Amino acid sequence: MNAELKATVIPILRGMGFKGSMPHFRRRHADRIDLLTFQFDQGGGGFVVEIAKCGPDGCTMPWGEQVPPNKATAHHVSAPRPRLRPSGADEDHWFRYDNGLTPRDAVQELVPLLATVAEAWWNAG
Repeated sequence: MNAELKATVIPILRGMGFKGSMPHFRRRHADRIDLLTFQFDQGGGGFVVEIAKCGPDGCTMPWGEQVPPNKATAHHVSAPRPRLRPSGADEDHWFRYDNGLTPRDAVQELVPLLATVAEAWWNAG
């Protein structure tokens, strides 16, 4: 799965202006930082993609710690932090590759969501 993400998704993220490395990516704008994080199923066979955004100066944790812009991740944002959802999924946000689907199948479900659902959410006021 990592090889498929690196071969297919990371070049797309780079083309969208994201920096970072697996599993955390960030894209800086003048007024915000767009964040994207991959989380893998502990038992294998699936992953979720969480998106978030924070201010241009990074994130301030509830206890006051300042996370600088170049270290901010979606995990530093308490809410909102939506998960991208595979087509046909109601409550389940997992991109599965252990139920007869290949890692490539799972990635192909994710790719169109980056330019549509994720971009729309990041750009929403």
